[in-house]
Amino acid sequence: MFIVGGNQSAAGGYEVANSCRFDDGSTDYLNRTFSSDTNRTTYTISVWIKRSKISDESFIIAADVSAGAGNTRDFIRFESNDQLRYTIGGGVAADIKTNRLFRDPSAWYHVVVAVDTTQATASNRVKMYINGVQETSFATSSYPSLNHVGDFNDNILHRVGMDTNNTSNGWNGYMSEFVFIDGQQLDPTDLGEFDDSGIWKPIDVSELTFGTNGFYFNFGNSAALGEDSSGNGNNFTVNNLTSIDQSTDTCTNNYPTMNPLDNYYAGSTFSEGNLRVVSTNSNRAWNRATFGLSQGKWYWEIKYVASGGSTPSDKWNHIGISDRPPDSSTDILGESVYQYSVFEDDGKIYASSATGTTYGAAFNTGAIIQIALDLDNNNCYWGVDGQWGNGSGSWNQSTPSSAISIEDPTGILDGVYFPAFGDGGVNVAKTWEANFGSPPFSISSGNSDGNGYGNFEYTVPSGYYAINSKNLAEYG
Repeated sequence: MFIVGGNQSAAGGYEVANSCRFDDGSTDYLNRTFSSDTNRTTYTISVWIKRSKISDESFIIAADVSAGAGNTRDFIRFESNDQLRYTIGGGVAADIKTNRLFRDPSAWYHVVVAVDTTQATASNRVKMYINGVQETSFATSSYPSLNHVGDFNDNILHRVGMDTNNTSNGWNGYMSEFVFIDGQQLDPTDLGEFDDSGIWKPIDVSELTFGTNGFYFNFGNSAALGEDSSGNGNNFTVNNLTSIDQSTDTCTNNYPTMNPLDNYYAGSTFSEGNLRVVSTNSNRAWNRATFGLSQGKWYWEIKYVASGGSTPSDKWNHIGISDRPPDSSTDILGESVYQYSVFEDDGKIYASSATGTTYGAAFNTGAIIQIALDLDNNNCYWGVDGQWGNGSGSWNQSTPSSAISIEDPTGILDGVYFPAFGDGGVNVAKTWEANFGSPPFSISSGNSDGNGYGNFEYTVPSGYYAINSKNLAEYG
């Protein structure tokens, strides 16, 4: 799925400042053993999520007697075929699984599972809502028996972002506004609302009655991402998450990531919320971001992290924009029509041509490449480590001044350009990290755009903006 400028809506109303970015490759999760056994028949779990890994068995929350106790746990997770599933007792006591598949890595979803096993009608004992609407079409719909007592709210181990049975099925993606209510089966309108355009939005949940074991993660404290903001002090232990995992990509201001669905020819590996990409050592193709741009002025940064193997002289990095995915595993970004890229080896710009144009100079591993895309005047600019290309073979300009003319978006495929990068060589794998404003790497300075959005290493050029849903609503 791609998001195109102009289709975004301003969030309005209550604003969510932070999310937490989980990566199962780092075994990221939160855990707490509840200190008391409270209401195990009635509770509500609510969370906004943005998936990074599709076709992946990944846990939102699970509860079990202890880690490795077996398959008797209660949990909410996505199945490997992308169905959303809630179970009690590993599916023995209850098993609710959607027909709907959730395969959009660019979208925020609001998931609510509201449980009350004291309800006389079986289907009322577990209610599942997605973006404010109750799910009614299920592949499996085995409801708990009357007054059934489950594991959630027991004085046992609870994990957020990880299975309790092992640490191999972690969450890949973002979580925001995580709410656990002890003792109430809430309606979705207690947790969100539809705006005037019919889009489901979060509301302020801080005044809810959370109950004894209830908790609320707003992920506002980067030094303690498991901090409970409900007032209960039910803090969770942080496992492998660090301050860099606090993100400003949220359900009220959505940022692009690199797109794992746009990977057929590139064969790259994605991690860190789809902001870290590792190429293969055999394909020349590229990857694109999840947001396409048709107008406005936009800024982002790409960090060239590593060139693996024993051939560091392989400098076939190409970083820029493209209107389309590659056509084969031998395509080089910038060499075909409506693609533009800077080439690491000599700093030349490939502007829809296999022949490079002198622009900047060669750059090396560790460099941060800056892109300023001006779609109001159909120009693109590149910089490296704080200096912009002068068009004559050096990076020595303080502001973007040497324009590379690009085709008007109205004349290209789908009318949009996507941030893109890829490997033009086949000797070694390479690693990049994309910073669209919520970086997966440490920033030493910290610069935002004119609206206060983004966390960039270098100064955002005047009049250019971070790519996110708020700025797209205003300028895109």
